[in-house]
Amino acid sequence: MRFIADHDFHIHTGLSLCSGDESQNPESILAFAKSHGLKKVCITNHFWDEDVPGASPFYEKQGFERLKRALPLPRDPEVKMLFGCECDLDRNMRLGITRERFDDFDFTVISTTHFHMRGFTISEEDASSLSRRAVKYVERLDAVLDMDLPYSKVGLAHLTSHLIANSTWEEHMKVLDMIPDSEFLRIFSRATKLGAGIELNFKVNNYEPRDVERVLRPYRIARATGAKFYLGSDTHHNVDMEDRIIENFDKIIDLLDLKECNKFELAR
Repeated sequence: MRFIADHDFHIHTGLSLCSGDESQNPESILAFAKSHGLKKVCITNHFWDEDVPGASPFYEKQGFERLKRALPLPRDPEVKMLFGCECDLDRNMRLGITRERFDDFDFTVISTTHFHMRGFTISEEDASSLSRRAVKYVERLDAVLDMDLPYSKVGLAHLTSHLIANSTWEEHMKVLDMIPDSEFLRIFSRATKLGAGIELNFKVNNYEPRDVERVLRPYRIARATGAKFYLGSDTHHNVDMEDRIIENFDKIIDLLDLKECNKFELAR
């Protein structure tokens, strides 16, 4: 059976500082979900735990007390609303959430590709070349997979994000090209064994047809390992909550020929 686009596990509200859109709130997200047939949605605002030192100026304002302002989430018989977060890894491979804090969330997406945060997620030296960025891409994923985490409720977020190298659009694809199939196979085999979800989060129409396969390559390799996938729009603004999100999900599903058996299911 074809993979059904019935969820979105990566959505921000205005509480994320990179959003600030008051119209992007749990109620508007629920309304969107109901009108587009989504059965589960997860609020994943940016988060850095107050008990973890080293937060950047961006993250130090986004602790648990701020995220709790989204609660209680609206309840609806048609849509299950989940409380999650998006946390980051600094340049020293320190994760911005304690092991105990995972219990406060239904789902946690971990970002390893925020290389636009130079000096915080990646050193100036490592940011200086695309080849060094490719090395750090792999090292950061390995670092997360080395941790003692509840992987059954963890997602690896936007693995092909343009933020890997965002000076020009072509640069992030060049970084991906530099990572050999064997490394992707090794990393995704680890993630699959641990039970982490692999996020599908890229806009197909942003890529020229000749470049789509370059972006799909990591996900095709992940699928070959038996990885489980979830959908994430990474929406930050209410203006984005429209039909193209579901249309994009369906395009990704069809390009990867995903089936329901490939779907990541959150641990209860």
